[in-house]
Amino acid sequence: MPATAHHRITKRSRLVRKLAAVGTGAAILALPVIGATSASAATDSVATASSLGYSNNLDGWIRASLQVMAQHGIPGTYNGIYRNVMRESSGNPYAINNWDSNALAGTPSKGLLQVIDPTFAAYHVAGTAYDPYDPVANITAACNYAYHRYGSIDNVFGAY
Repeated sequence: MPATAHHRITKRSRLVRKLAAVGTGAAILALPVIGATSASAATDSVATASSLGYSNNLDGWIRASLQVMAQHGIPGTYNGIYRNVMRESSGNPYAINNWDSNALAGTPSKGLLQVIDPTFAAYHVAGTAYDPYDPVANITAACNYAYHRYGSIDNVFGAY
């Protein structure tokens, strides 16, 4: 191989190595930006009546909860949920009981199905808001509790 050919290969090799190094450096600098974009896009979304395509009212909250419950194997029917919601809160997602034994102990019942904070925390269902006043989260957590305690919200006919 002539010396000039060897010289060109070496120059080319150096150029390729430099470009590779620059490209790698640029890629490394871009990773935090790309990673941040991907991470924010991959954050878990919270199921709400609206996000699941239902109206933002009692009917929509129950239907959205039933959809989440089905995904998690939690039994219950529209009628069972509706019956208990009407007895517990008359459909007011911000209802709070400040007069029963739970309230006197410092843990009032909250939301559509009147769940106390420790029960909400223990039976919260992933994918719903971590807020006992959120209608879908409240219904779903209460139905999860009723499932584990009574077999289904459909088996609850009084305060639970």
